[in-house]
Formats: sequence, C-alpha cells, structure tokens
Amino acid sequence: MSQVLTLWHKTSTLPLIGGAVGKRVFSFAFAQKAPYFASIRPRFVDIRPNYAELVIPKRRGVHNHLKTVHAIALCNGLEAAMGALAEATIPGDKRWIPKGMDVSYTAKATSDITCSAETDPGQWTSDDPDLPVRVRGVRDDGTVVIEGVIRLWVTPRNP
Repeated sequence: MSQVLTLWHKTSTLPLIGGAVGKRVFSFAFAQKAPYFASIRPRFVDIRPNYAELVIPKRRGVHNHLKTVHAIALCNGLEAAMGALAEATIPGDKRWIPKGMDVSYTAKATSDITCSAETDPGQWTSDDPDLPVRVRGVRDDGTVVIEGVIRLWVTPRNP
C-alpha cells in the first residue's frame, strides 16, 4: 500500500468527530508535501484506488475579480485530487508524472468546490504509458464548474 493511502487510512479514521480531525491532519500533511497545494487549503473527503475527492473552500484567498473561485485554484484542486489518486493507485513497480491538462470551465464557481479524480483499474496495468485521469469540480448545488482530463505519463520504476 502506498504511503499516501496508508496515511489516509491512519488519519481519516481517527475517532474524533467522525474522522473530521484526522482528515484535516491528512489534508495539511498532503499540502506540505507539495506546498503549492496549501494555497487552496484542500480538505480531502475520500481517497481510494482509482478515486480521490477533496473540497476547495470558497474564501477570499482563492477569489478572482468576480469573487468566485479562480480558474487556476480550480485546476490546483483537480491536480491535488489527481495526485492523491495516482499515489493511492499506482502499482509499486511504476512511477507517474503529469504531462498535460485539458479542462473546460462550465459555470461560475460560486460556492465551495468539490474536486474529484477518477480512473478505471485496467488503466494502471496497461502497457500504454499515456494514462488519462477524469477530473471535475462541482458546486454545492451540484452544478459542474470545471471538467476535463489530466494526462499522466506512467513508466516502469528504475531498479
């Protein structure tokens, strides 16, 4: 099991307030590993193989001139979800790196945004090194505000 998934299981099940404190501990630790994620203050909700979900709180620090969540903050949330998914899913003999992102902004981000990333199990065992991860961001009312694909380059890990 990956370090990310192990840490998620240890922290998210802490008994205080239904795991909420543990999830915040994990979210803080994850953002420290890649400090640019700290700018969006992600709150992870779920991490498991082939799926990750987090919330970007709508706050002044991620606003644009319209006082909605900025497009790049949304992309940052999608990339954080994708990174957690990749770390929780990738076989131990492989490594990954993002190689591109293609997203569409479909509505104003006027609330907290739930970002998710999803893959299919067979993608990780394929010989094709190009692995598309489906990503999306959703407002509190269920409206999709951003969706797309983050492409990973997955190769064998050097011995």
